[in-house]
Amino acid sequence: MASSQASAIDYLFDSFVASLAANPQMPLEDLRDMLEKCGDLARDPGEVDYLEVVADGTPCLWAVPKGAREDRVLLALHGGGCVTGSRFSHRKLFGHVAKAVGCRALIVDYVRAPEQQHPSQVNECVKVYQWLLGQNIKPAHIATIGDSAGGNLCTTVVLGARDKKLPLPAAVMPLSPWYDMEATAPSFKTNAKVDRLISPEMSLNMSQLFLGAASPRDPLANPLFADFTGFPPTYIQVGGFEAILDDSLRVAERAKAAGVECQCEVFPEMQHVFQFMAGRAPEADGAIQKLAAWVKPKLGLA
Repeated sequence: MASSQASAIDYLFDSFVASLAANPQMPLEDLRDMLEKCGDLARDPGEVDYLEVVADGTPCLWAVPKGAREDRVLLALHGGGCVTGSRFSHRKLFGHVAKAVGCRALIVDYVRAPEQQHPSQVNECVKVYQWLLGQNIKPAHIATIGDSAGGNLCTTVVLGARDKKLPLPAAVMPLSPWYDMEATAPSFKTNAKVDRLISPEMSLNMSQLFLGAASPRDPLANPLFADFTGFPPTYIQVGGFEAILDDSLRVAERAKAAGVECQCEVFPEMQHVFQFMAGRAPEADGAIQKLAAWVKPKLGLA
């Protein structure tokens, strides 16, 4: 059974749904302001400094835990459908992960849709990855991580890097990844009564804003259609109550079929990106500790 603390995300998501129902034509800037509140769920991790940096033209935020290894980096990509979210909304979440791992996290504030549409986001994130390599960070010392749309991007940035014949990072950690741009997951139906936020309509609306004229089956937007040959070890975390649960399960099976070391862990009764509750709910803290335990050996930190 979920802890009482885990209900915090239920209340927040319920408030989002109620606000959207009351104002179905909510302006984009108001929607962005509302969804920034996801960042309020986490407690500040403490002993983590946040430093502004521009990575080859892209504004980013370093999360630097006290005593962290500076030669290991988490390339952290925020969620929000590639329409909302920012380095600030995800500051505390990625700060908790960086602190648990013992290295820095570079939180990327990539361009958002609909102002900039696919493939702008993945191209920009590949450029930031190249910037990290140019900072003498070895690819074997980088792991990508992201939530929701950021979980998509932390996957597709690796596919995009492979297309450019760049050396690939050591590991990939998608959290509640949003992969399917066509909203075909059976879990939309099976979890319809328990997911507090995501519906097929919401997913399709976001994907249309994100994709513009691009194909919803482009592998760099929808990894359900990607070739995972040679892909790095991957650890996916997803909530058992998520409408997009099957996005994670299907991509994990596709990756395993290509010979990738891939683990997909389903956390019972958890909502979309439940790790947002870091420092407040034991489920979030436990999941982050599992991320750290898994990725440390991949980065040579064990």
